[in-house]
Amino acid sequence: MDKLKVVIADDNRQFNMLLTEVFNSQPDFIVVGNSYDGVETLKVVEELKPDLLMLDIIMPYLDGIGVIESLSTKETRPNIIVISAVGQENISQKAVNMGALYYFVKPFDLNVMIERVRQLVSNLPSKKELQDGMAIQTSTKKNTNEVDLETEVSEILKEVGIPAHVRGYQFLRDAIIAATLDADLINAITKALYPLIAEKYNTTPTRVERAIRHAIEISSTRGKVDTLYKYFGYSTSQDKGKPTNAEFIAMISDRLRLKLKKTSQSK
Repeated sequence: MDKLKVVIADDNRQFNMLLTEVFNSQPDFIVVGNSYDGVETLKVVEELKPDLLMLDIIMPYLDGIGVIESLSTKETRPNIIVISAVGQENISQKAVNMGALYYFVKPFDLNVMIERVRQLVSNLPSKKELQDGMAIQTSTKKNTNEVDLETEVSEILKEVGIPAHVRGYQFLRDAIIAATLDADLINAITKALYPLIAEKYNTTPTRVERAIRHAIEISSTRGKVDTLYKYFGYSTSQDKGKPTNAEFIAMISDRLRLKLKKTSQSK
């Protein structure tokens, strides 16, 4: 089996090299090039013609959206998967609408990332269809619901009474997304999940834990009783009190995982 050729474009050289090591350790991928700004990325892609481009959004000279836009005019172009610390819905949706297969929000579990990339590329049409410009359109339609995960989480947090301006809102949103993509994180919330969130926001795991706890406390006072019961059931009973951080994250992520599974099966 031929290995899929990968180019990694990320101006964070340490992270760029980390992704390179991860892909090169797999039997079905090989990194053929690295780039550290948008203009260089276009040159590397033109020269090496990779099958897959792992693309950061925030880069010097030309951002990731500009790279996608430029590549969309080419007859042949790589499949693009975005990797970014920028998680705004409008940016992720724009990237997908322009042709990206998927949008990973940092931090993410590297093993989960590899498996998701493998799933995405295994469902792609043939190379001939890629050359006809059909692959990106097809894959975008298949994965739009998955890329909308951040929107789903944001709507749920709003529904249970957590305002977006609260610091713990961002931490909780990213924690739920990470746990939805990798259920094992729930069993390592202190050792793995909190540190992941802390690294992204340049803070400490302890502050992440406290901010999430505060956000949940706000939910218990502002959220409607029937809405809280819909999501947490026994955890909002008088005997149990407020859900713990782990319960809150686990229950919502489990609900989202089931929804994604049903969506995938219906296609």
